[in-house]
Amino acid sequence: MALKMQRSASTVKRAGRSSMVVRCQAARPSLGSVAAAVATGVAASLLSANMAMAEFRLPPIDKTDPNRCDRGYVGNTIGQANAVSDKTLDMRLCSYAGKDLHGRVLAGALLADADLSNTNLQEAVLTKAYAVKANFEGADMTNAVVDRVDFSNANLKRVKFINTVVTGATFAGADLEGSVWEDALIGSQDVGKLCENPTLTGESRTQVGCRVVRK
Repeated sequence: MALKMQRSASTVKRAGRSSMVVRCQAARPSLGSVAAAVATGVAASLLSANMAMAEFRLPPIDKTDPNRCDRGYVGNTIGQANAVSDKTLDMRLCSYAGKDLHGRVLAGALLADADLSNTNLQEAVLTKAYAVKANFEGADMTNAVVDRVDFSNANLKRVKFINTVVTGATFAGADLEGSVWEDALIGSQDVGKLCENPTLTGESRTQVGCRVVRK
């Protein structure tokens, strides 16, 4: 913030001579100007954030690629910890119902609207997977790694999260009815998110570690 300089002049008489003395002092900014500057900065920050969110778009599904869904059976192995790969693993709208994806690395996979009902996902790695509205009903994720997965509005009925590592996942709007969490390693923040979900009831809540058990 710039400070305005104010100049004042006065005449001083010395030994019969007069001379001009110029004094400069910094003018304090008013509280109103400070508040305005702060408000402007906040507004700019919010605008930048909204623009960044608006620019987020999923890539279009390549319907010309006949092997797109088949890549889910192979998975990826490049940069699995941070979901970095040379090609996006796009499994959207694909059906793997009842299939065997045991031990597959699905890091960074796009699973939105995919059908993984009754799928064997034991020991699978789902780091940063985007599984919004995906159907996992009856799937087995025993010993899997569920790290920063977005399960928003997904069907997770009767999913087995036995001894599963769950960290930084999103379960907003997900259906967790009858899900099994026996011996699961769940992050403290994830426990809070899960316990807020009204579809997590009975024994499932006890296994997660919720203090209040819903029947």
